[in-house]
This record gives sequence, structure tokens and C-alpha cells, in this order.
Amino acid sequence: MPNFIMIIGPQAVGKMTVGQELAKITGYKLFHNHMTVEMCRLIFDYDKEVFLKMNSIIRYEVFKEFSKSEEKGIISTVCFDFGKDLELEKKETSSWMKFFKESYVVELEAPLEERLRRNKTENRLKYKESKRNLEWSENDLLTSMVKHKFNSDPGEAEKIFKNYIKINNEKIPAEKVAEIIKEKFNL
Repeated sequence: MPNFIMIIGPQAVGKMTVGQELAKITGYKLFHNHMTVEMCRLIFDYDKEVFLKMNSIIRYEVFKEFSKSEEKGIISTVCFDFGKDLELEKKETSSWMKFFKESYVVELEAPLEERLRRNKTENRLKYKESKRNLEWSENDLLTSMVKHKFNSDPGEAEKIFKNYIKINNEKIPAEKVAEIIKEKFNL
């Protein structure tokens, strides 16, 4: 049975980029959140409940089927909202985690200025078509800070997740962050 790694944090913090590097050194598959976001947004309005519902259903089914594979593990990225109904957030993520041998959670954090810079990087824009509208993307990033709480307070996430690490990756290259994660969880 494969392992599950969930990388959480706010937009443009580097979840996908760290996931790409972690996939390289672990042999795990990367299933970043925009793989389903980009597909669903072509059919449903991004800010509608049906978009969130379909995005969630697709991810759930992918994880369920992947867990039956002979693969080593899968890395997922998501914006976990610590300011939302935590029971709902925990219910969705634990519904994914239950399929896997072990689950690990990595929370990334970086200051707003760095995230605004990363919002325009070539790697981000290559894999996330919706982010190519830079005006919309930057506005969405700034607006989300008012609506959501994508980073935990000290001690908060440890009460929710068993295998957990929080990394401020402002000045740490993605390759090094991946090495830290691999070592921390003995992957």
C-alpha cells in the first residue's frame, strides 16, 4: 500500500515546486491541486460550490484508486483552510488519507512579498493555466488572505495531523526543502 504526502500552504508558497523535487528523490507520483482545478474550471465557474464539489470528488477517486496500486506513494498539494470549518477540512483530507499506509503533512509558509514574486514564475505558469492571467491571479492571492487562513498558528496543525512538519521556505531552495521532508519522514 502506498504512502500519502500532503503539502499544504497558501497560494504561490511553492507547494507544486517542492512536490516536483520531492517526487524526483522519492519516486512518488505528484498529483498537484491544479491538475484537477484546471480541468474543473473549464466546465464550472471557479467560485461556485459545484466547482469545489467536483474537484473534491475527482481527487477522492484518484486517491482511492491510486491506493490500490503498487506505487511507493503519492504527493498531493492543497490549500488547507485553518480558518474554515476545521471539521469539514479534516473530514475531506482524512477521507483521502485513510486509503494509504502512512500519511504525512508538510506545511509551507513564506511572506506575502515572496509569494507575489513566485506567483509569476515560469514553472508556476507552465503547469497552471488559470494563473497566467496575472492580474486575476494576484488579486485571487490577495483576496484569499482575507477569506482564508492557509497557514496554521503555532501548535495548531500538530493537533490535527499525526506526521507533520512546518517549513518556512522563503530562503530555502525547493530541492533542499524536499531533502528536509525526505529525511524527516524517512521516505
